Order: sequence, then structure tokens, then C-alpha cells
Amino acid sequence: MKIHNEKAQSVSVSIVTAINQVIALMSRIPNDAIALLARISIGAIFWRSGATKVNGFSLSENAIELFREDYKLPLIDPVVAATLAALAEHIFPVLLIVGLASRLSATALLGMTAIIQIFVYPGAWPIHGVWATALLVIIARGPGFVSLDALIAKRMRP
Repeated sequence: MKIHNEKAQSVSVSIVTAINQVIALMSRIPNDAIALLARISIGAIFWRSGATKVNGFSLSENAIELFREDYKLPLIDPVVAATLAALAEHIFPVLLIVGLASRLSATALLGMTAIIQIFVYPGAWPIHGVWATALLVIIARGPGFVSLDALIAKRMRP
């Protein structure tokens, strides 16, 4: 009985050691890599959405119709809302991807995400939660080393 108990305890210690090693390995994932992936991923999502709202350099009639008939945002004209959305979904993703004004851009897109969640697609909270998480990583931790923000900060240091 004692030998069986010692063997079980040894296996338990080995499992705990292996788990701790995996956790240690995972904790070595650099924040810079996480921030870069978050910036590119969420930037691509919003850029693609913005691309559906334009036809060349003009706002598409389809976008205006969506804002007029489907989205129905309160207190804002559908043409103004569609125009602002298209602009924001082209400007902020580019800034995020290159890492310029990253925290500001992420905050603006988080605000858009909140508006979409509350007024447009309230049932899509799991998707919007993922978007919000990526944006909050950028807001809270910054854009990472591979960004224009980091380059500018490095140049400004005495």
C-alpha cells in the first residue's frame, strides 16, 4: 500500500511540475507580440467593415440604407452616421496597424464597439467582447515595441 501511495504521489508531483513548466513557458509570450497581433487583428476587422461602406471614394448608398433602415441609431442622421462610421473605420484601423496614436485609436474603436453592441447588434456580445478585449489590451498595455508610438517615444527620451 505504501509503495502504491508513493508512486501516486510521484506521478502527482510530475504532473504538477509539467503544468508549472507549461505555465512558465506561456508566461514568456512577449507583450509586444500580443499587442502587435491585437492591433493587426482588430484593425483588419474594422477596415473590412469600413470597406463595405464605400464605393471608391464615396459613401455607398447601401451603407446609408443600412443606417437608415437597419441600424436606426438614435439622435443622429443616417447619412452623418454612415459617413462618420466609414471615416472612423478607415482612419483608426490604419493608425492601429502602424501603431500611431494607438491608445487613442483603440479607445475610439472601443467606443464604436459599444455603440454597435448597445444600439445595433445587442445579441452579438460574444464577438464584441472579443473585440473589446483586444482593444483593452492596446489601451491598457500600449501598442508594443513594433509601433510608431514606441519609435517616437524612444526618440523623445533624453
